[in-house]
Amino acid sequence: MSKSDSQMEHMETFHYDDEIVKRFTLVTLLWGLVAFLVGLYVALEMAFHQLNFGISFITFGRLRPLHTNAAIFAFAGNAIFAGIYYSAQRVLKTRMFSDKLSKFHFWGWQAIIVAAALTLPLGLTQGKEYAELEWPIDLMIAVVWVAFGINLIGTVIQRRVKHIYVAVWFYIATFVTVAILHVVNSVSIPVSLFKSYSAYAGVSDALVQWWYGHNAVAFFLTTPFLGLMYYFIPKAVNRPVYSYRLSVVHFWTLVFIYIWAGPHHLLNSAVPDWAQTVGMAFSVMLWIPSWGGMINGLLTIRGAWDKLRTDPVVKFLALALTFYGMSTFEGPLLSIKSVNELGHYTDWIIAHVHSGALGWNGFLSFGMIYFLVPVLWRTELYSKRLANLHFWTGTIGILLYVISMYTAGITQGMMWREVNAEGALAYPDFVQTVIRIVPLYAIRALGGAVYLGGFVVMIYNILKTIQLAPKAEKQETRDEFPRFVQKSFFSELSEAKSFSHRMLEGMPMILTVLAVVAISIGSVISLAPMVATNAMVQPNYDKELNRPYTPLQLAGRDIYVREGCYTCHSQMIRKTVGDVLRYGQESRIEDSMYDHPFQWGSRRIGPDLAREGKRYNHLWHYRHMKDPREVVAGSVMPTYPWLYKDKVDFGSLQKRISAMKTLGVPYSDEEVVNAETNARSEAEAILKDLSADGVTHAKVEHEIIALIAYLQKLGQRGGQ
Repeated sequence: MSKSDSQMEHMETFHYDDEIVKRFTLVTLLWGLVAFLVGLYVALEMAFHQLNFGISFITFGRLRPLHTNAAIFAFAGNAIFAGIYYSAQRVLKTRMFSDKLSKFHFWGWQAIIVAAALTLPLGLTQGKEYAELEWPIDLMIAVVWVAFGINLIGTVIQRRVKHIYVAVWFYIATFVTVAILHVVNSVSIPVSLFKSYSAYAGVSDALVQWWYGHNAVAFFLTTPFLGLMYYFIPKAVNRPVYSYRLSVVHFWTLVFIYIWAGPHHLLNSAVPDWAQTVGMAFSVMLWIPSWGGMINGLLTIRGAWDKLRTDPVVKFLALALTFYGMSTFEGPLLSIKSVNELGHYTDWIIAHVHSGALGWNGFLSFGMIYFLVPVLWRTELYSKRLANLHFWTGTIGILLYVISMYTAGITQGMMWREVNAEGALAYPDFVQTVIRIVPLYAIRALGGAVYLGGFVVMIYNILKTIQLAPKAEKQETRDEFPRFVQKSFFSELSEAKSFSHRMLEGMPMILTVLAVVAISIGSVISLAPMVATNAMVQPNYDKELNRPYTPLQLAGRDIYVREGCYTCHSQMIRKTVGDVLRYGQESRIEDSMYDHPFQWGSRRIGPDLAREGKRYNHLWHYRHMKDPREVVAGSVMPTYPWLYKDKVDFGSLQKRISAMKTLGVPYSDEEVVNAETNARSEAEAILKDLSADGVTHAKVEHEIIALIAYLQKLGQRGGQ
């Protein structure tokens, strides 16, 4: 039907930028392959410790952060950007605000990923989970993220539609919240180009880290993917979203409640009880918005059952929503203190995380890519049979993975807490639990291999699809739409008879401000214990009993952080019967008050180390790091031969002690000036003890000496 001349006068022809979408789509496949390969390798290292090979840059402690960063920020991140750049242009009916910003965002993000891939295996890390990257890379992330935000907000402002679609609400919330989380959590004091200390310590650092860590999951792995869900599911089934009202409730309750829930990662710990209770309460409330979103998505698919049976895109999207529902049921469940007591630090948490990452994030990304590639390259999918094969292998892989880890986690939790008739631990040796679950680690690795196999099938299918694309010159998608003339907030307000959410959708800047207010309220309450904790501890602690680390102990701690020991060991004795019986007195606030960053950990593959100091002599630690199985039969810990030849940089200790003093650690000027001398003196004393026990090849400068000094300090409240 032809348009009238009056209509044509108001129509504008424009082009979408699909090249940027293609780029992000292709690198999603590349980095997904890297993330899954590294994940499979670290899983195999758990089942077969020999695969660490005594090589520093492939040990579990260094590769595990690489795997998590690659999975979250490389694979999922690029998938998010591909989906946002495609869908935002379509629902806003305009090209991205700036092609230059789009390209800067793409290449900047890839540079960050490469920097992470190079630095993490080298042990250049801040030692904060999901935020390991050192300060220069943190700055790069901030700059690139702001460029992305400007591009997104600019596109929203120049849109050709009055009301912005629900998917864009989630994109805006993602941008502003992740920016705040990253900046606050990354505050640190640089010591050198690739070494810094967190500005926060102990309980304060734990609160900031899990305010960030939990909400990195919320606002990087949940809200943007929900935005993609609200776009791609209706497109895939050719049906409108089931309920507009439910989407409004889903968005605002999720944005407001999610940010409060971080303290549920710190239950039964030294964090003030009231903060734990707040985190637990809001975590339980997350059931409402999370399941509201899942139901909205699944009911949108309802009525398209034929597509669910025949279209692999719809299959992936529907199962992704199912895994989202399972994960968001389990998360609040695990935040209940009694359940958390059983599950925390165990492989149950690993199962929970991976059901969300592989099922929700992975399958939604796969479904989106299967939808996008034929559209972007103007062809048909090469093989639906291969896509269906990918779907079933991926599903089987996830089930093998999570069932084995659920079994391992519950086994660990039950064994750690079991007591006999005399009230003593039934399994006093931690390694007894490790030996029991090693076969389950092998099954987990098998599940990961099956999942990876399905992904390789996908890559082949996508590359063959691209080969089928017509060999024509580069084409850009064209569209026609009337230009929407922006009105001011006040003119909109004066014209409205009543303020409704529909009106708010026409004022994206106001919506953005309200989203910031919503996440700020919960953030302030979540971080309030920082102030309360400092007020309690600073006037009351005994400075003679709570002495900071000596220069040599600090050097050893830096080695501990570098090797990723926090990925296997915790330093937090919880307020539970099993923990106290096994490790001693529960941890107190002042125990970690000088720890920049804190090292409480989130998983126990090995025992807690909070009271490790003086439990064994120097020789035991010396032998343990060289070959763990020489002193603990059945251990899956790697060997660390480089510690016995690499040397501590004593010359840098003065800078490190000075940085700690800047952060408030009570070092005197004399201790700063004499840092190297004091470190050498302490190392010589340790070496003398080792020599008396028959060690002949150790030297004062060897890193193992500093590490022993640190381990012997843990739980000891005096100066040495």
